[in-house]
Amino acid sequence: MFARSVSLRLKPESIAKFTEILDNEIVPTLRKQPGFHNVITLSTTGSPDLTSISLWDTNEHLEAYNTAVYPQVLKSLEPVLSGTPTVKVRNVVSSTLAKPTTAAA
Repeated sequence: MFARSVSLRLKPESIAKFTEILDNEIVPTLRKQPGFHNVITLSTTGSPDLTSISLWDTNEHLEAYNTAVYPQVLKSLEPVLSGTPTVKVRNVVSSTLAKPTTAAA
């Protein structure tokens, strides 16, 4: 299992619009992707910084999404983003949601 972490900064007063885009556009798109399991988005009250973590069966599934679909997701988020999000990929070592990969990173 692999985790894809996206760190992003929102424009002021745009958390409601971000949540609307996430719920109505991004999550339905993610659910259609092969190998996708779950997404969780984290914030701190009053901060424009968010982290979104998605879980994937394989790195190949994750990379297919990253290459073919993520550019469209970024485009849908343009109205609320301040700057360019940072993406990191990691092996899942331990989780109650998913079976970890055997490779350690």
